[in-house]
Amino acid sequence: MTLSAPTLADLQLSGSTVLVRVDFNVPFGDDGAITDDTRIRAALPTLKAILDAGGKPVCLMHLGRPKGEVVDGLRVAPVGVRLQELLASPVLTLGESVGDDVKAAIDAASMGTTVLLENVRFHPGETTGDDALAQQYAALGDCFVNDAFGASHRAHASVSGIAAHLPSAAGLLLQKEVEAFARVLNDPARPLVAILGGAKVSDKLTVIENLIDKVDSILIGGGMAYTFLAAQGIGIGTSLVETDRIDMCKAALAKAAAKGVDLILPTDHVCAEAFAPDSPPRTSGPGIPDGWMGLDIGPESAKRYADIVRAAKTVVWNGPMGVFEFEAFRPGTEAVGRALGEADGYTVVGGGDSVAAINLLGLQDAVDHISTGGGASLELLEGKVLPGIAALGSR
Repeated sequence: MTLSAPTLADLQLSGSTVLVRVDFNVPFGDDGAITDDTRIRAALPTLKAILDAGGKPVCLMHLGRPKGEVVDGLRVAPVGVRLQELLASPVLTLGESVGDDVKAAIDAASMGTTVLLENVRFHPGETTGDDALAQQYAALGDCFVNDAFGASHRAHASVSGIAAHLPSAAGLLLQKEVEAFARVLNDPARPLVAILGGAKVSDKLTVIENLIDKVDSILIGGGMAYTFLAAQGIGIGTSLVETDRIDMCKAALAKAAAKGVDLILPTDHVCAEAFAPDSPPRTSGPGIPDGWMGLDIGPESAKRYADIVRAAKTVVWNGPMGVFEFEAFRPGTEAVGRALGEADGYTVVGGGDSVAAINLLGLQDAVDHISTGGGASLELLEGKVLPGIAALGSR
């Protein structure tokens, strides 16, 4: 996996109106304020590069899931305010994303201004990849840059559709993301260790299947571990289990054994009688007693996992080891996160809850690459080609 798409250097940016698909799908608090602007900050290098080259960036973004309807609570205006603060240059936020009025406003905006279009998901054709809508977007600019790694696994009109109609390239963030995962998957320093967690094993089985052919060890945690333990006949109490995936877990365990890959499961657990932050924890292992559920890997497993991570030369992490949102069930995720920060090897955190855990622990600066895309990073780990990347340079 390498980025064979054109880059910013391949586009004529000076004097051009540059459509930029960004991933500004940021979280908001109850007061309507942005609670984490990481995704906006991640796009700044690309936007500044376009501005510095004498281009006019026009940002296309989505916010939430309005399902093709205008939802006032999902308008992009607050993002425009924050973007202007971070860029320290003018940002013009528009109330629509296509049409003659939008085109006129873009053309009238002075060079040095960044334009932010309204939520593209207000149009039903966006998520269906409607080519007519993609052509309407394309009519607004001279070239197209995809810098929305977090949306690049979607064949949406503003993600992959525009590239069919304009000269296109990858932005600096997209380039950085692909290069990070290429370093993990193509020619990693060894040992290569994958840490996989999260609630559902069904979300990660394809990833496991692909990684067994590439890694030296896979460390399993989170709710998905209990289906694997059930497949081994180990008691899991009332823990989360996907009974329809047990045979697939058995097959993955057999494949790993045949390939000489260590697929490591927790041997002790932090359990509770209820899924609640104040439910008193107890440690058990290797099985979990009846009436109890596993909510974190136990201290013995956490130490073992941390030791393996510290000794690795390349590590990729996707998914927490337990219910880290509850303080009593955070130590397993914390142990792995701190080991990742202490590791001398190349470390990548693959989006979603893993990033939230790293941020919660204050370890952002101790990891080599923190991905902005949970779903997109998972699909790369599955060995898939992302449509938003494949479309670049197709014209």
